Amino acid sequence: MRRYGKHTDEDDIRQRPNRKGTRPRTTIRPKHEDAVEGMVLTVDRGRLTCLVEDRTVMAMKARELGRKAAVVGDRVSLVGDLSGEKDTLARIVRIGERESLLRRTADDDDPYERVVVANADQLAIVTALADPEPRPRLIDRCLVAAYDGGLEPFLVMTKSDLAPPEQLLELYGDLDIPYVVVNREELYDGGAADRVRTFLDGRVTAFVGHSGVGKTTLVNALVPEEKRRITGHVNAVTGRGRHTTTSALALPLEAAEGWVIDTPGVRSFGLHHVDPARVIHAFPDLEPGTENCPRACSHDEPECALDAWVAEGHADPARLFSLRRLLSTRERREGD
Repeated sequence: MRRYGKHTDEDDIRQRPNRKGTRPRTTIRPKHEDAVEGMVLTVDRGRLTCLVEDRTVMAMKARELGRKAAVVGDRVSLVGDLSGEKDTLARIVRIGERESLLRRTADDDDPYERVVVANADQLAIVTALADPEPRPRLIDRCLVAAYDGGLEPFLVMTKSDLAPPEQLLELYGDLDIPYVVVNREELYDGGAADRVRTFLDGRVTAFVGHSGVGKTTLVNALVPEEKRRITGHVNAVTGRGRHTTTSALALPLEAAEGWVIDTPGVRSFGLHHVDPARVIHAFPDLEPGTENCPRACSHDEPECALDAWVAEGHADPARLFSLRRLLSTRERREGD
């Protein structure tokens, strides 16, 4: 009998096996009770370098985590091959609760939120006093992101041999932000590292700044190349004397028992994700005055109760001005 054509019957019809229901899916996930704790040091195209005890382990995110991504600074649980040997790969099966988050968007109208660093204690905002010129609006945006994410900010002002710091410091005096001022020579002879290191003892510090301000040079001085063995490699691009970080990288501070996280140079810092109501938490002298504010108050409108709070002497008017300047950065671009 011909198998194809007019003279076929039901026995000649190929049927796909009914796979549906033969192996029912389950919502029960493995508990991974044997998982080992680690910390994410860097992320590169879906591969994560993690510190597990005293060695680095390459890992990938387990499918069961869905779209939840692990970022530098995350505390994670890993299973699989944890030897750290070449061509081995572990799996990240849990991401711990985050104590802080440094986030940004590409622009203020971009709803896609990018988590830069998790679990950092503080944010070092590095800016040059000249060459390139300081960008106060970008600094303000970094401050808002720090306050929103639960990080304590401080300023590192470089290249003081080219311009004095007083004019820039006047903008931030009422915010009580700690700062360090260094010149170009100190960036290379270790003097800058010594000054900045006093802020870093026992803490996790993320460094952020515009390209060319000396941020990565400073991080290199804080963690010399011979002390970077723990990371295995540095994800960087080098060309014509330029050393540019291309992804966030956590590095250990051995003497200070802390960590520094070098982040890529930023050209913009969108704040689409920021709830203005959270920025007030960075102003404890003003926050009690918001109790009489109207619902969803922007703190910069005629009905805002903070004007009366300040007029009654509860806080310095300059502090209210600083709060409103920071809140207004969400409505302006960095170059304005």
